[in-house]
Amino acid sequence: MSGIYIHVPFCKSKCPYCDFYSMRCDDATKENYVDAVIDEIKTLRRCKDFVKAHFSADTLYLGGGTPSVLTGEQIARIVSTAKECFSIPDTGEITVECNPGSDIKELIPHFKECGVNRISLGMQSAVDEERKALGRGADRNRIRQVIELLKSNGITNISLDIMLGIPHQTAESLTDTLDFIAECDVPHVSAYMLKIEEGTFFDKHKERYTFPDEDEVCDLYTQCVDYLTSKGFCHYEISNLARTGYESRHNTKYWRLDGYLGIGSSAHSFIGGKRFYFENSLEDFINGAPPLFDTMGGDRDEYIMLRLRLKDGLSIDELVTKYGDASADDIIKKAPLLKEQGLVNYDNNSISLTEKGFLLSNSVIIELLGE
Repeated sequence: MSGIYIHVPFCKSKCPYCDFYSMRCDDATKENYVDAVIDEIKTLRRCKDFVKAHFSADTLYLGGGTPSVLTGEQIARIVSTAKECFSIPDTGEITVECNPGSDIKELIPHFKECGVNRISLGMQSAVDEERKALGRGADRNRIRQVIELLKSNGITNISLDIMLGIPHQTAESLTDTLDFIAECDVPHVSAYMLKIEEGTFFDKHKERYTFPDEDEVCDLYTQCVDYLTSKGFCHYEISNLARTGYESRHNTKYWRLDGYLGIGSSAHSFIGGKRFYFENSLEDFINGAPPLFDTMGGDRDEYIMLRLRLKDGLSIDELVTKYGDASADDIIKKAPLLKEQGLVNYDNNSISLTEKGFLLSNSVIIELLGE
């Protein structure tokens, strides 16, 4: 089964670290965009035969941007249309990214009506000073209120995003954030190391901030993983931890190189071994511009790289089946030395990164790929 991703490129303001395709716009433009998304879902006029020949879905993910800047009615229309057109089962995972500062109370009845059953909250930090530096408006108490509101309305599959290596962050302040997560009793956490992307506000104004250095960020990552695993979370992917049964089913499709269909400006798709995408243009998408087909995807190196992001790692047998015996030779030769260095777990049929290997994943994967 595949997944569907809907990109909602709207935000109330641009966060200083963000390089995603997003913008502020008026209500009329949002409505026109929602109509274009629904039209695309209904007709798939630009790639209908190809998609339908390769596609059935059991996850739906609305990301952004900030999907919760849409009205509840708009979100419900998108979700209901996707569920109907792609026959997404009632057991499917339907996620909406939300800003804690949004009017969640207004959105919840619509979420329940259309079957949204998972919420990803962009917390980033529970420390108000750090959130302010990140351009996040809602404070700690508001985040707690939103979590309690969701739970009281039956939405218990909640993920919190946190960032590591942000301005003002220390081991003590990270402990404060992690304690807050434990107190709120949410089942999923995404923990991302801040990367200062070219062209962002942080990139243009680095001199205004004091960021933890590389070694400190590594220590923060280790601290985060150790804390959450001690609370019963499984570190199932480099940047993601969950209680059993609450792993992100949608995002796992990316790491397993399963198919996914992306709809909306800047959204990417991977179906039947082919990639296509919509350009970063709100106007073009609303006006019906077709997606662009990229090169073929899913080659050996990409498969290895993505599978090693997961705790269960890479099956040698599956690699051989997909790409031939020769594809596994270098892995088999290099794995024992990396195992001696404490970077991988390895037996005759599988290889996976250790916690140390996760921290040094880029270097380990490059070594395995022979680059």
